[in-house]
Amino acid sequence: MKYKNKIVLITGSGSGIGKAAALAFSKEGGTIIVSDINEINGLKTVSEIIKNNGKATFFKTDVSNFDMVKNLMDFIIEKYGRLDVAINNAGVGGDFAKITDITLESWDKTMSVNSSGVFYCIKTQIPLMLKQGKGVILNTSSIAGIRGLPNAIAYSASKHAVIGITKTAAMEYAKNNIRVNAICPVFTVTPMFDPEAMDKLKEGLSERLKANVPMKRFANVMEQVNTMLWLCSDEASFITGQAISVDGGLTA
Repeated sequence: MKYKNKIVLITGSGSGIGKAAALAFSKEGGTIIVSDINEINGLKTVSEIIKNNGKATFFKTDVSNFDMVKNLMDFIIEKYGRLDVAINNAGVGGDFAKITDITLESWDKTMSVNSSGVFYCIKTQIPLMLKQGKGVILNTSSIAGIRGLPNAIAYSASKHAVIGITKTAAMEYAKNNIRVNAICPVFTVTPMFDPEAMDKLKEGLSERLKANVPMKRFANVMEQVNTMLWLCSDEASFITGQAISVDGGLTA
């Protein structure tokens, strides 16, 4: 029970990696704040946690809206009085298009959720952790945050920004006992990354993507979540400012 009596916030926990993380942290004893823009999915996550004898509440948040993020943090303090672990996982994939073809609207939306959303969260989380004298923050970046990803300029740029935010925050607040890291997943089978949908977009695309991974397969969601469980625990107490690739060797 690594997270017994710990208050854990996970944004984007209505589906995919975020949902799996919420269930896993709950099984380890954490009290989970499920946050998502999709209220139906978020409430389903809470229902599953409670069904498994866990503790969870839902708070609807669009992380690209600073006021909504601030309201989320106010809710956490009012209800729980502290925030031990914050996982800033909410994100969007953006449109699949070349730089000359991507619309400004698509660029702005992807950057506002993936980059500004993480900044808004971390900006409002750190003051809470400073008051309590400690805390752990984990941001979800991507392998596209440490290398290029053709036809996904907004996604790649936004995930590079997440790593910059992570490293800067880690350096600024290491002396305050606040650890800040990022996880960089490779293609992981979730509703956001569906190999069958990729093949409908372009025949044989999923196999070509898989072929680039040295392990010759995509990640399953628990391979990402298990890394998250470790990075946010006391077992990783001397690790901060890192972008950990969970990628089957792709960025080696």
